Amino acid sequence: MIHTRVTTRFLALLVAVFVTGCATSPPVQEMSDARQAIAAAEDADALRLSPRSLSEARRYLDEAEAQIRARSFGMARTNAVRAKNSAVDALQASQVASQSADN
Repeated sequence: MIHTRVTTRFLALLVAVFVTGCATSPPVQEMSDARQAIAAAEDADALRLSPRSLSEARRYLDEAEAQIRARSFGMARTNAVRAKNSAVDALQASQVASQSADN
C-alpha cells in the first residue's frame, strides 16, 4: 500500500517535471505568427476598418512580450496565440468591410 502511494507520487512528480520542462521554452513561433498576422491586418487597413480587434491583438502581443521578459513562457504562448487570433479577426473584418464598400 505504501509502496503504491510512493510510486504514484513519484510518477506524478515526474510528469510535472516533464510538463514544466516542455513549457519552459520561449514561444518563438507563436510570437512570429502573431506579428505576421498583425502586419497583415495593418496592411488590410484594419486600423480604420476593425480597430477594436487590431487593438486587442496588439495588447495581447505586448502582454506576451512582457511575459517573455518575466520568463513566464506558458502565459506568453497563450497571449501570442490570442494576439494572432485577434489579428486574424481584424483582417477578416477588414476584408469584409472592404468588399462591402466596393459593392
